[in-house]
Amino acid sequence: MKPDLRKALEARILTGDGAMGTYLYHMGYPIGVSYEEYNTIRPDVIEGVHRRYYEAGARVIETNTFSANAESLSKYGLESEVAAINRAGVRVARGAVGPDAYVVGAVGSMRAGKRKNIRPTQLEQSFFVQIEALLTEGADGILLETFYDLEEMRLALQVARRMSADVPVICQFAIEREARTQDGYPLAEAFERLKEDGADVVGFNCRSGPMGILRAIDSIEGGIPLPLSVFPNAGIPDYVDGKYMYTSTPEYFAEYALKFADRGARIIGGCCGTTPEHIAAIAKALEGYEPRPVPPDAAGVAPAPPRPVVTIAGRPDREPEADGAKPPEAQEPTIVELVKRRHTVIVELDPPRDLDIRKFMSGAAALKAARADALTMADNSLAVTRMSNLALASLVQQRIGLRPLVHIACRDRNLIGSQSHMMGLDALGIDHVLAVTGDPARFGDLPDSSSVYDLTSFEMIRMIKQLNEGISFSGKPLKQRAGFIVGAAFNPNVKYLDKAIARLERKIESGADYIMTQPVYDRELIAKLAKATKHLSVPIFVGIMPLANGRNAEYLHNEVPGIQLSDDVRSRMAGLEGEAGRAEGVRIAEELLDAAMDHFNGIYLITPFLAFDMTVKLTEYVWRKTGR
Repeated sequence: MKPDLRKALEARILTGDGAMGTYLYHMGYPIGVSYEEYNTIRPDVIEGVHRRYYEAGARVIETNTFSANAESLSKYGLESEVAAINRAGVRVARGAVGPDAYVVGAVGSMRAGKRKNIRPTQLEQSFFVQIEALLTEGADGILLETFYDLEEMRLALQVARRMSADVPVICQFAIEREARTQDGYPLAEAFERLKEDGADVVGFNCRSGPMGILRAIDSIEGGIPLPLSVFPNAGIPDYVDGKYMYTSTPEYFAEYALKFADRGARIIGGCCGTTPEHIAAIAKALEGYEPRPVPPDAAGVAPAPPRPVVTIAGRPDREPEADGAKPPEAQEPTIVELVKRRHTVIVELDPPRDLDIRKFMSGAAALKAARADALTMADNSLAVTRMSNLALASLVQQRIGLRPLVHIACRDRNLIGSQSHMMGLDALGIDHVLAVTGDPARFGDLPDSSSVYDLTSFEMIRMIKQLNEGISFSGKPLKQRAGFIVGAAFNPNVKYLDKAIARLERKIESGADYIMTQPVYDRELIAKLAKATKHLSVPIFVGIMPLANGRNAEYLHNEVPGIQLSDDVRSRMAGLEGEAGRAEGVRIAEELLDAAMDHFNGIYLITPFLAFDMTVKLTEYVWRKTGR
């Protein structure tokens, strides 16, 4: 019988395993799916990876459960499968290795990247469900990996300790060059607090290669108070021949394994980009190594010069945030991928007409909490001047963590400005757009301004897709390719629907990846639209805009191009104001949603007058009806 993991670390250094997600990717398994679900649907694949690492010399095997929490799995409609996927992860790993290996349950951060605003109570519940499943299935320990903030790490550790006072717990931060956690704690203080909370091992993984992690270790004044674990990335990935490639060789890892061992590391493995060959090199390098205390002058070791930045598909210095994560452009499914699997909700929120963005940002946060899949922003709709949707999209992406989808109007920019605008979006990582013609400037709040219209919406779609081929608007080659997902607008509120469909087919031929419709207020029209578009190859998001009051209904019907209300809807809204009007508007929208969800997975909610409480209710209504 093998000793407890803590006892084993007192006597020797254990070799950890390597990457799961990036290794599966290089084996040819598709991106944009949940690799954690493979524990239940392709256990043979996951077992094979675990076995390769074990045969390479790994004796600490991480379960394939890094993102097997409710928050991450919800992207794939798998939030109800958390316990099953985690328990299967332990069973599959156990079945792949010998009795001398330690199977540790991998638990990843839920506040990384775009999910910063998850509430502590929600985090605690998610950690509890995942860790309970891992321990119930008999994991030899818990590995909290790729955490950025000390406070989230402490919460997860405290959950584990409430469930078991005895299970070994390893706590690993993801850091870059700063000797601090992302929430500002010096590493020495962070490790002391984790020790007080009951951690058994502390260390680092992901984000950095071997050199960066070695620098972090050497920067900690006073040493590390617990056994150390180290799982570096295989350097920074590059995009070569259509695939993400990592540059660090197994020989390089072997060299650094000895440096980590000299500094007191007791578990040494690999993260993103590492393979069984890297792990075999580590194991061989550590053969016969006798653990010894950290040399007293270790902190004075001069760091090597930094590696040059490598660009990835046009965006510098970005890499998968964690083992198990996909390459950056594919880490999160596009809305086109999502809508093929489940109902998907896009919500429009108008940029403000002044300089105060507080209400807009509050609305974005509320819609994020309601689990909208994307926030879409018009481009000076109705030719009324509003704040730049590019600027707001960047703020929503950075501060709220909600995917932005920006409209691109042909009206306001010539060819030069249009390409420049698209290049800026690409640099910001904003890749979902909707190409629209744009209402003529003379009908807006600045009637003396000019409408440009260098491009039609058809040409705009083609030009944007041309950027995806690495070709500029002028036809000259670019040094890299963009990755835009391009939508097209469609108005079904017309007398001759067949003619409108023919025009829509031309937009699809131009390269449109998805369609967003004008608001529809007739359930019969929704059914008619479904029948008329069933032959189309791209998904359709049906527009639903709740009415705020009777006056709003009449204005839309009579004055806004592309919108028509049914007689029934106008009658129900007639004379209603205030709360009564909003309540009836939501009820009508719910009825329209019922009809839309029977025929379409794509839902496009439009917020009137920044009254985001209405579209929050409707977003939540969709999830209640679909059981998500």
